[in-house]
Amino acid sequence: MKERKDESEQSIQRRKIKQLETDGYYVIKLVRTNKNGIPDLIAIPRNSDVLFIEVKKPGKKRTKLQEFRGEELSLHGIDVQVYYG
Repeated sequence: MKERKDESEQSIQRRKIKQLETDGYYVIKLVRTNKNGIPDLIAIPRNSDVLFIEVKKPGKKRTKLQEFRGEELSLHGIDVQVYYG
């Protein structure tokens, strides 16, 4: 991937995300995490052993967007669970 000196990091990230998604990865850009120093992107290949867990209070439901993201991940063969603590 050829980069230009005047190109912003955000622009480079968008281009890399597009390339990875074209190659079949499910890509997540991390904005804020509970761990310092975590890389900017997660690129998950199809049918990997990654587990995503949505944590909800008992009696609470996922939002439409959370449901959509869960379905989107499931279509990539990724295990998605909802934990009602």
